[in-house]
Amino acid sequence: MEVEVQQEPPPANPNANIITERNANIISGGNVFYNPVQEFNRDLSIAVLNVYFQRLVKERAEKAKKQQLRKQKQQVDDNGQQETTVTPSYTAGTKYEDGMRILEALAATGLRSIRYAQEIAGVRQIVANDLSKQAVESIKTNVQHNGVEHLIETSHADAMTLMYLSTAPQQRFDAVDLDPYGCPNRFLDGALQCIVDGGLLLVTATDMAVLAGNAPESCYVKYGSVPLRMKCCHEMALRILLHCIETHANRHGKYIEPLLSISADFYVRIFVRVYSSQALCKYSMSKQSWLFQCTGCEAFTLQPLGTVRSKSAEQPQVVKFGIPTGPAVNSQCEHCSHRHHLGGPIWSAPIHNMEFVEDLLQSVQTAPLSELGTQRRIVGVLSMVKEELPDVPLYYTPDKLCCVLKLEIVPMLKMRSALLHAGYRVSYSHANKNSLKTDAPASVLWDVLRCWSKRHPVREDRLIPGTALQAILSQPCQRDYEFDELHPLANPSSRKQALSRFQENPAPHWGPGTRATIMIGDNKLPKSYRNQNKKQRHKAAQQTTKKENKDEEEEEALARGEQEQEEQKQCQEDEEQQPAKQLKLSPTT
Repeated sequence: MEVEVQQEPPPANPNANIITERNANIISGGNVFYNPVQEFNRDLSIAVLNVYFQRLVKERAEKAKKQQLRKQKQQVDDNGQQETTVTPSYTAGTKYEDGMRILEALAATGLRSIRYAQEIAGVRQIVANDLSKQAVESIKTNVQHNGVEHLIETSHADAMTLMYLSTAPQQRFDAVDLDPYGCPNRFLDGALQCIVDGGLLLVTATDMAVLAGNAPESCYVKYGSVPLRMKCCHEMALRILLHCIETHANRHGKYIEPLLSISADFYVRIFVRVYSSQALCKYSMSKQSWLFQCTGCEAFTLQPLGTVRSKSAEQPQVVKFGIPTGPAVNSQCEHCSHRHHLGGPIWSAPIHNMEFVEDLLQSVQTAPLSELGTQRRIVGVLSMVKEELPDVPLYYTPDKLCCVLKLEIVPMLKMRSALLHAGYRVSYSHANKNSLKTDAPASVLWDVLRCWSKRHPVREDRLIPGTALQAILSQPCQRDYEFDELHPLANPSSRKQALSRFQENPAPHWGPGTRATIMIGDNKLPKSYRNQNKKQRHKAAQQTTKKENKDEEEEEALARGEQEQEEQKQCQEDEEQQPAKQLKLSPTT
């Protein structure tokens, strides 16, 4: 006898919010994290994964062709013509057995996984994992609501445990997405072990205060690197995170190749490919560098941890690894005679793959990626990334250089023109709108500003002996620089086309948000919003309290004064009546 058991429907969410982003609809309450500011992050990740899979398909086809050619020296069909490999086509929203397995280790509402399933072509499976049981229930509801059950598998487990249990070759992932709250360092070891050879690792870090140098001791504990407080702190944050990922990968005989490294809003986002090779891991030491920064003029110098050189001219492919001599700077700065701070190590190799950036830029300008919500901003940022000098780590800012010398700030185009006319290369950095990335040494930059000081001299009372200003400006100019004639390359194409390069804050209460909080609507009360103008509000509250207390005291004083006046009046009346009574009652009278 069969008995049908009716399952009770899941309880309705009493605080439901419908979140719509592109074609994905999220039904969620106020206890699961969602931040609309991260839409740029999600759009960029979708574009990168699409382009990555297209390159992966080509690599697979080339590898299969090479394997066939090894078995048969020449494949010729019956007509005597060489067979050509046909690249298969893939459609978003369809499951493919030869597609990608993607892991979103910290899924929250599942919005990112749902968008991956709807907008990435060539997906086999997406695992949406979260430690919170309520978040997993929310993911299941949202997956069913969007009709992507055939692509997304939910998982309720600790992210690190899940990744360590997926290290078997048949269980590894083609792409692992880590978007934690704060620092991602504890997830890196498991992510690097559960990813396939040549897989894509996507990492977000939102603890920018630590990476930017506000707490060097905390950054060393978390990332194994010491940051310095510099104007190029956002690019330094990218290079510290890349250094951290590379050191984790080297422990398992792997190394990374950065495809794209972005500093945007309040976070950094890294896209790297992970390869396995004990031999190529030996090059990692030459990709890391110590950083020396002058305490006076703030000029910086990088020194690699290792060197790589060819053994001989006859055999350039045979290389020899070595250790550099140092330090790269003297005990005192050659420009201003001040001492140095030591930071790092940081990643000093290129942080972008320019071929990949070119393919990505073309893809986001054609359908279907051209329909992304933040497509205009993606095009602007990628255009700036494409113009960056790949072999020049870190950058200066003209306003800071002029601040050191107490000079009138040099206009950016004049500064760039002077360096370009002198034979050096310059570019912007996507991390700072006032950035000056150049291969000119610091001595040339100070020489340019000495030449500029002839037009805009510094006041004599500021030339104090012992300061960086006096030490630098007391030296003669080595040559004259051209400021007035605009160099053809001084104004880059991204600036000429007025692309959306540096976006303003996209929301009134903009920031990383807090855990398990819907960052929209009436439920939005993040920590940053609560603490916004905290000191001013506290001061205003104190002033209000003092004013109220003062008003109360005045009222009490006024009341006491009135009472005293009444008492005095009463006393006067009593005194006037008292003699009459005495006269009336006195027997002698």
